[in-house]
Amino acid sequence: MDDNDSQIASLEALEAPSAAAVGVEVIRAHLRTLPGSPGVYRMLGEGGDALYVGKAKNLKKRVANYTVPQRQSMRIRRMIAQVRSMEFVTTHTEAEALLLEANLIKRLTPRYNILLRDDKTFPYILVTSDHAYPRVVKYRGARTRQGEYFGPFASVGAVNESLAVLQRAFLLRTCADTVFESRTRPCLLYQIKRCSGPCADVVSAADYNELVDQARAFLTGRSQDIQRDLAVRMQAASDAMDYEKAAGFRDRIRAMTTIQSRQDINMAAIGDADLIGMHTAGGQACIQVFFVRSGQNYGNRAYFPAQAADAEPAQILEAFIGQFYADKQPPKLLLLSHPVAEKVLLAEALSERAGYKVTLEIPQRGDKKNLVQLAATNAEAALGRRFVESVSQRRHLDGLAQVMGIDGQIERVEVYDNSHIQGTNAVGGMIVAGPDGFMKNAYRKFNIKSQATFPSAERGAPMGDDYAMMREVLTRRFARALGEDPDRTGGQWPDLVLIDGGLGQLGIALEVFAELGVRDVCVCAVAKGPNRDAGEERLFLPGREPIRLDPQDPVLYFVQRLRDEAHRFAIGTHRAKRAKSMEKSPLDEIPNVGGARKKALLHHFGSARAVGQAGLTDLEAVEGISKGLARRIYDWFHPEG
Repeated sequence: MDDNDSQIASLEALEAPSAAAVGVEVIRAHLRTLPGSPGVYRMLGEGGDALYVGKAKNLKKRVANYTVPQRQSMRIRRMIAQVRSMEFVTTHTEAEALLLEANLIKRLTPRYNILLRDDKTFPYILVTSDHAYPRVVKYRGARTRQGEYFGPFASVGAVNESLAVLQRAFLLRTCADTVFESRTRPCLLYQIKRCSGPCADVVSAADYNELVDQARAFLTGRSQDIQRDLAVRMQAASDAMDYEKAAGFRDRIRAMTTIQSRQDINMAAIGDADLIGMHTAGGQACIQVFFVRSGQNYGNRAYFPAQAADAEPAQILEAFIGQFYADKQPPKLLLLSHPVAEKVLLAEALSERAGYKVTLEIPQRGDKKNLVQLAATNAEAALGRRFVESVSQRRHLDGLAQVMGIDGQIERVEVYDNSHIQGTNAVGGMIVAGPDGFMKNAYRKFNIKSQATFPSAERGAPMGDDYAMMREVLTRRFARALGEDPDRTGGQWPDLVLIDGGLGQLGIALEVFAELGVRDVCVCAVAKGPNRDAGEERLFLPGREPIRLDPQDPVLYFVQRLRDEAHRFAIGTHRAKRAKSMEKSPLDEIPNVGGARKKALLHHFGSARAVGQAGLTDLEAVEGISKGLARRIYDWFHPEG
């Protein structure tokens, strides 16, 4: 059942007095045992699916409100008609209830709550502290690695831009530890003045750590102090007629000035803050968040909360803030464009989560007001673009449905592609598109696991069976869908599956669907033309002759966009996996061989492969390698003898 069918069923349920009465009676039955303490309640429908999650200062009073549907919005009235059971959790305080509510909404995604979508983690800049020569890297995920984290940044592009500045201004290394330990002379980055060359001892540990301290000062907003110090050093070098050294200081000053000149609005006065601006129109909302850290603009990102059509702006903003910071560390100041329903409670809950005081402000004048207005203006522009894109996207989806012979509207398209190099680091990628464009939070990657997929070259088979890869990906995807959502009520089933390939790939998909008993899902293979030129694609559908659309047909362009996005995602995932595997060294796995001994082995033999091929006597000749350790290293690479 798609979202339209669900809404129709909900309206029919609302119009039926008996269905509404059943929901009200279920709610009323729980009132007898409910306490008057803070807590969280869950409304559950048929099969135990979460319909709505809410929090209350007084559970009994809050839940009692639902026994009078006429006082509720249309959205909540539809929800009441579908309630078949309820669950409750009591908490010590209302702030605890708010935090629990936000976590449950993110985890359960109830059908009638305002939902934050596309809630990905943000990238940070990490200055490591687990190595004698710290490196500066892009980092995303749990903060498990030792070092200092700076951010968040709104996008990977913003991080890459800042990393480029840090390289030019402070000459810090970005290479992996395994690469650092294996080098005996500086790399190209040293030659182009992007690194100070610590791998080859060109710079002393003390001088390098001074550069690291300067980078930390820059990232914490003390760039003016660093620039003044560099200016003094540049003048001193110039006076001493050391013009090459003076030019180096000049280039570093220019690098810092470049990024400062891109701060198009004055944020220095507010230090660390998130600017949150909202705009609502046409039953939709856009929330724009600007990240300001140490007075620097770290970028912005737009969000479009779902199911907010009949909600008040205060409700939308409160729901967004609660869910947005459910798994993120908030800054000490949030500047908002609109009031929130329970400002004091929200601030208390965020402070409790963060471990320090968090303040929410709705500025009325001055620079802060202008900054928040800028965020709201960006939200308005983003929502306008979304309206235009949604109309175009729906037109393309309807055209695609007509070509494919699908009755009704397409709400979800899944596109699959594989990527590998001769069977190595093989991955499958799934991208998803809908009426609002690409649904990137629904993208999935599949690490190919089956050894049967990679037949041995000695048997004359190709290294990497593309058909077997597609079989594994589709089997895993739809077997899981059958297990988790057999009734297709969770909105996770596609109306159309597109596969990058020809008739053979289509046959594999049909075999998988037949084996799993998957029906009523249209599947199509998209094959490139004879010369692999865009515009010559052929569409293979079951039981039909191949379709070749006119090169100027907008539907063909739409199919190309979908296929190219799947290809981009699969290639990117493969490259990331390959890069990660390349960073590993066989020496990393040997017990009792730390950084200094790995470096000694690599300097002596030149590569990890040469270490594995070395004899026992050769290993014993390496400085710092005892006879016992040499034996363990030799046995590690020669377990048979």
